[in-house]
Amino acid sequence: MTATLPDTIDRAACQQLDRRDPLSALREQFVLDDSIVYLDGNSLGRLPIATAPRVAHLIDEEWARGLVRSWTEADWMNSPLRLGAKIAGLIGAQPDEVIVTDSTTVDLFKLTAAVLRARPKRRTILTEHDNFPTDRYVSAGAAALIGDRTYREVAREEITDSLDSDVALLTLTHVDYRTGAVHDMRALTEAAHRHGALALWDLSHSTGAVAVDLSESEADLAVGCGYKYLNGGPGAPAFLFVAKRLQDELHNPIQGWLGHETPFTLDHAFRRASGMRAWMSGSPPVIAIAALEVAVDLLLEVGMQRVAEKARSLTGLFIQLADARLARHGFEVVTPRNGLRRGSQVSLRHADAYRIDRALIDRGVIPDFREPDILRCGLAPLYTRFVDVWDAVEQIAAVMDQRAFDNPAYGERSFIT
Repeated sequence: MTATLPDTIDRAACQQLDRRDPLSALREQFVLDDSIVYLDGNSLGRLPIATAPRVAHLIDEEWARGLVRSWTEADWMNSPLRLGAKIAGLIGAQPDEVIVTDSTTVDLFKLTAAVLRARPKRRTILTEHDNFPTDRYVSAGAAALIGDRTYREVAREEITDSLDSDVALLTLTHVDYRTGAVHDMRALTEAAHRHGALALWDLSHSTGAVAVDLSESEADLAVGCGYKYLNGGPGAPAFLFVAKRLQDELHNPIQGWLGHETPFTLDHAFRRASGMRAWMSGSPPVIAIAALEVAVDLLLEVGMQRVAEKARSLTGLFIQLADARLARHGFEVVTPRNGLRRGSQVSLRHADAYRIDRALIDRGVIPDFREPDILRCGLAPLYTRFVDVWDAVEQIAAVMDQRAFDNPAYGERSFIT
C-alpha cells in the first residue's frame, strides 16, 4: 500500500517511513555508498550484490571450463528467450512475447521497419514532438530508408486527433524522460486501433519502476532498456515485445543467422524462425544477459505492484518537500502531481538547473540534467529511501541558500549529463 505521508515532514518522519517500508530490506541487496544520495537510477541503476559472483561464475566456469559446450550445457543459446519470459512478468506480457536482444535503438528500428514493410499502403509514422530523441531519430530514419513514407511529430495534446487512415504506426515513450508524465497506454492504443494503426511503446523509463500491463492495454509492440530501473549494468541489452497476434505478420528486417529456423544447418537461404526467436539477429551478449537476469529476479521476487506503490510514495514526498523548501528559490515542479500519471522521477525546472546539478554532485547528491532547464531526480524504489529524498531536498535548498551553484567551473558543459 502507498505510504501515507504526514502533513508535517522532518527527517525523523522520513526515517520512520523507511522503518515501515516493506521493501526496505531490498536495499541491502545492492552495493551501497552511504556517502552519496543517488538519484540517477533512471539513467544507470545500482549494482546488485549478486551480479558480480554470477558473472564471475559464468566467466570462470561456464566460459573458462565449459568453453563452447556451454552454449548447450549452460543454456547460453536460450538465454534471450529465458530472460525475456521473466521480463514479461514485469510488464504484463505473455512469456512467449518478449525477447532480450540488441539495444533499445536497434530494437526500435527492427519494429518500426517491420511495421512499415507489413503495412505498405499506410505512409505515416506518428509521434509527439517531445518524444525521446533516439525514438524520433529512428522513426525519421526508417521512414527515409524505406521510402515514400512520412514521419510526423505533433504536440502531446494533439496525438489522438492526428490519427487517421494513413498512419501505420503510433510510437510513444510511456514515461516522458524529461517530465515523468505517463501516457494513458490503453486509451492511446485504442485510439490507434480505431484508425487501423499499430502502437509501439518505449518502456525504458517505466519497466522496473511503474506498473505496466501490455496485455490489459492490448498493446502491439514495445521495447525497453536494461540498464535503468532494471539495474542490468552499463550498456545492458534491451528487450523487445511483439504481441502474439502479430508475430506471423511482422518480420525482423535484420535477418541474421540466429533468426533462422535452424541456424546450425547453415543453409544458403534464410528461413525465418517461429515466434520471438525470429527477432534475434546475431549472437546474444551472454555475459550481459546474465548480469541483467540477476536484477530482474530481484524485481520478480518483490512484484511490480509493490514497487509502483513505493514509487508513488517517494515521488509524492519529493513533491511535497519541493513545494515547502524549493518553490521560494524559483523551482517549478513539472512532474504530474497525480501519482498514477507520473513515473518514478521528479523533475524541477530552473534557469540554473545545469549549474545546480554540478554543485549537487560535488556535495554527494547525484541527480542529472536534461536540456534546457530540467533538474531530474530518479527515485529507484528498490534502493532509494525516504530519508534520501529528505537529504536531497535539503542539499538543493542549501545550494540555493549559499549560491554554491554560482561557480564559474559549473558553466562548462560536459559531454555526459
